[in-house]
Amino acid sequence: MRTPEPPGSGPAAVPPADSAGSTPATGADASRGMDADSRDRADAGSRGQADASLPTSTSPTPNRRLLGAEVVIVLALSLGRSAVYSLLALLQALAAGPLKGQSTALNPSRDPSPWWDLLQQLLSITFTLMPVALVILLVTLTAGSLRQALADLGLAADRPARDLLHGVFITAGIGIPGLAIYYTGRALGLTVEVIPAALDTYWWTVPVLILHALKNALLEEVVVVGYLYRRLEAIGWTPRRIIIASAVLRGAYHTYQGIGPGLANLVMGLLFGEWFRRTGRTLPLVIAHTLLDVVAFVGYALLRDVLPL
Repeated sequence: MRTPEPPGSGPAAVPPADSAGSTPATGADASRGMDADSRDRADAGSRGQADASLPTSTSPTPNRRLLGAEVVIVLALSLGRSAVYSLLALLQALAAGPLKGQSTALNPSRDPSPWWDLLQQLLSITFTLMPVALVILLVTLTAGSLRQALADLGLAADRPARDLLHGVFITAGIGIPGLAIYYTGRALGLTVEVIPAALDTYWWTVPVLILHALKNALLEEVVVVGYLYRRLEAIGWTPRRIIIASAVLRGAYHTYQGIGPGLANLVMGLLFGEWFRRTGRTLPLVIAHTLLDVVAFVGYALLRDVLPL
């Protein structure tokens, strides 16, 4: 932008050009030039100070309110919604009569045609896993990289053998007491009959049931343990409060099976939450959950015509 000339200056004040065609600077012109340079440097310095006061981070840090809204939305799209419908199903079952005489089926067939049924099973698994992809994306945006996000969620695959071993131990520690609680609940009339696999028998039944088991494990452990713990921790919740909230949510979305499974999964949630607090690892929980569901789903599908299940 052109700088306005000072008062009293004009064409008459400009001396004639020398033989080389250049105009020699007078003392007043040199002084004005120096003043202009000084002003330019002062303006540049002030702009630099103003720029320095602006935030320099390229990855925004969401505040607590935004994180809280994010958690609510994620849960409303996934297991929070499941918890609401599960509690409503329990209320309906209690209103209908004793739970002992009722049943619920997992993994049902979706179409009489085997090929359409297979397609719908695979689509159901894929869409159910979208909240897992969503939380990984959200944590990546705040962590700065996918690698760091997976580490924050406890999904870093840097020690697979140890995670597998821990997963097997957790399976043994949870599976046997879980069966005892289920049959005790059935005897006391607090649990509906759970049919783990209502799929018709096709060549693809076992692989699809394994995929359903993996889907359940990823959804529950990544969202309800890893994601929920890290986000509530960033909001400022204490570890104890986070673990209790996660466990209550886990118990709530299992109440469609009855009061007994709801309480059993609440206890399971407390144990899994404490595991994550101490280790920061979710993969062993995913492995254990997958193994538990594979035994239940596939075992039932293979043995229901042999044993009185």
